[in-house]
Amino acid sequence: MEHFYPELEEAIEDMRAQGDLYRPTAFWELACSQIEAELLDFGVERFRSLPLPLGYFVPTYGSPANGFTAEQIHALASCLSNKWPADIKPSIGLTQFLQGRLQALADYRVLLAADDKTRVPYLHEFSESEVGSPVGQWTFDGRRFSRSSLNYLLGLAFLKRNVPDFHFYTVLEVGGGFGTLGEVIATSGIKDVRYIDIDIPPTSFVAQYYLGEVLGKENVATYSGTRDLSKIEIKNLPKVSVFSSWQIENLVGNVDLFVNFISFQEMEPLVVRNYLDHARRLGARYVLLRNLLEGKQKRNPGFSAGVETPVRGDDYAAMLPGYRLIARNVHPFGYETVDGFHSELQLLQRIE
Repeated sequence: MEHFYPELEEAIEDMRAQGDLYRPTAFWELACSQIEAELLDFGVERFRSLPLPLGYFVPTYGSPANGFTAEQIHALASCLSNKWPADIKPSIGLTQFLQGRLQALADYRVLLAADDKTRVPYLHEFSESEVGSPVGQWTFDGRRFSRSSLNYLLGLAFLKRNVPDFHFYTVLEVGGGFGTLGEVIATSGIKDVRYIDIDIPPTSFVAQYYLGEVLGKENVATYSGTRDLSKIEIKNLPKVSVFSSWQIENLVGNVDLFVNFISFQEMEPLVVRNYLDHARRLGARYVLLRNLLEGKQKRNPGFSAGVETPVRGDDYAAMLPGYRLIARNVHPFGYETVDGFHSELQLLQRIE
């Protein structure tokens, strides 16, 4: 079935007129057009179960993120279930490992141990929406979680642990995926909190759809409603806003917290530096990052899903003059891959 999304088409057409800082970089160049085509074919209502979003901005604990294909998972699970009853420990354990439940449970246990339940944001009350027909969503203690939501919940627990007296009311994120942080922040018990997501289409379009469905369209400012504004006053924005990448230049005011999770590693250094310059311009008191310590793999003729120049963990401090690094962490709040890469959290504080 062919779907038609005029606002998506308008945003993509506008993006083509932007400079290099606000268009897809090498890693995303081909993916954007492919994801757009998949949304038009199958509908944004199914984005959390479509192959390309799952491969790019809808992270999972199971396939495809764990490296096993659905066919391999079925074949491996069948090795035990065909030989013994399907309900015995080896079969259950292998299935839960391959589907990602064991890793999800490990992250959930870290969250339970790390979070201070007496202080906002109230992370222990979060339960994720089922909008988008998700795969790889797990239920613990009666609440739903995905890899995306647990990534952000652990990041916020890391923030709370390192800055116990920090109260934030305005959060600006670049590269917010499908809007998970906005969902977490908006339901966290912080009175009058405001979340702003800056991203490239089609991802920004998916995020505004998701957050509109979860929080109500009347609570979400979108690209179509702000497209012609040369100045966007942060203090006048609703609870949640989703804007296209180039609109960051139009933001006026101050933010308390600037966030980037797992997308600066997919951009080129000049693009990352530009976004961090805007974080400084908007007076971000703290900057919370999660990206690969070693940087993303480089693009080459045999590997197209890479970057031209990796941004490594030690590069961020140099890109943020006037800030000091106060904490960085892989274990337990980040993640170490099986092939030796480190998804690292960094927290920087403004000192000027």
